[in-house]
Amino acid sequence: MQLAAIAIVLALFASSADAADVSDATTTRGTLQAAFAPWDNVEQLIADALAAADKQILVQAYLLTSKKIAAALVAARQRHIDVRVLINAEQLTKVPSTVVPELASAGIPVWIETKYQNAHNKIIVIDADTLDATVITGSYNFTWTAQHRNAENILIVRNNPALASRYVLNWERHCQEAMPYKK
Repeated sequence: MQLAAIAIVLALFASSADAADVSDATTTRGTLQAAFAPWDNVEQLIADALAAADKQILVQAYLLTSKKIAAALVAARQRHIDVRVLINAEQLTKVPSTVVPELASAGIPVWIETKYQNAHNKIIVIDADTLDATVITGSYNFTWTAQHRNAENILIVRNNPALASRYVLNWERHCQEAMPYKK
């Protein structure tokens, strides 16, 4: 009986050690803001966060049709912010209302993720290497429908550069596997 208990404890310890190897835990710092569509104006919260960017915006999107978010990305680019976008390949070809051509025409580099059945990330990282680093993530697709017809959520994590850096590393890993978008 004691031997079995020891074996269970060792197995639990080993599995928790394996989990630690998979991803590093990040200490919670800064502020967290949760928002829920359709009740909260998530689209405006995102546009406001984009407008506050000082250096860089990295976007990973499953779908991007929101004209308001696109306008905020283009405005950031016009302010000389480094704006870069990763987009899901299948949704890019299936959804005629995508704003990707407008982003590319505005000089925003876009890459298409083709390696995965669904590149389902919905992430925005803003000014990752500053104290004001911001990560926006959740179920919210960057679309009009997500705001007005769906039940969606986002979490905005501000002032946590360590977390933002982890998201940047993931963004860069995906970008290396992606293909540049051609207008």
